[in-house]
Amino acid sequence: MILGLSRGAIAKIASWSSGVPPILISQSNEDSSASAQSIRQPVMLRGMPLPEPPFPEPILPGATPFWAGTTTSPSGYVPRQESAPAHPTNYGERFTQDANGRPVSNDLIVVIHETVGSASSAINTFQTPHPRDEDQVSYHSLIKRDGTVVYIVPPEMRAFGAGSSVFEGANGSETVQTNPAFASSVNNFAYHTSLESPADGRGNSRGHSGYTEAQYQSLAWVIAQTHVPDQRITTHQAVDRSGTRRDPRSFNAQRFIELLNTY
Repeated sequence: MILGLSRGAIAKIASWSSGVPPILISQSNEDSSASAQSIRQPVMLRGMPLPEPPFPEPILPGATPFWAGTTTSPSGYVPRQESAPAHPTNYGERFTQDANGRPVSNDLIVVIHETVGSASSAINTFQTPHPRDEDQVSYHSLIKRDGTVVYIVPPEMRAFGAGSSVFEGANGSETVQTNPAFASSVNNFAYHTSLESPADGRGNSRGHSGYTEAQYQSLAWVIAQTHVPDQRITTHQAVDRSGTRRDPRSFNAQRFIELLNTY
């Protein structure tokens, strides 16, 4: 299993021949209300050894840093890194209990997306206040065409990267409902990272010219820092339950795995 999928499923990612094109960012339908946060306490997942980006106040949560070190490749590759903090309405806390008060303690997964639009357009969306739950969207990080890693949501927080979704793995079906008004999702235990789509992929095409070598190198670097096992690395298309998400399109899974295996 690679990326939480069978090899046959991975082969389909690189060459989409049918289906609905990806959407820019799925709406999460997450509950970010103060009352919900006061009832359910945030969970701190196991440490992700990445240098913590300089999120300015009040974006930084009052908690132990989530990333505390680095994992390096023999190549010595380290990407350029930037910070573009999301507006606080577009992310929330990770909960130790679901909407029904049941304890949750899922291990972390990584979900790979693509932006479909430009990186600047996605960042603008994340930095725009969205008081309505159904409009709130974000990734934890985004990788530009030149390989620059942009940190958007602190990793110990819950980014709103997937709507109705489930991770199928060795532990069975994993999904957590944090808002009784909306479907459950993987957001409570997911780290969402996204690749900026090429210019010819910023529309409804089934595929495009793909991602740059710098993007694959940076993606491998970011995910290596999480220490998440290969079996818990997945894609937006794989976790989506609506059948409408296909990202990341034209993804070279083999090249990504080759680079990830250097760490």
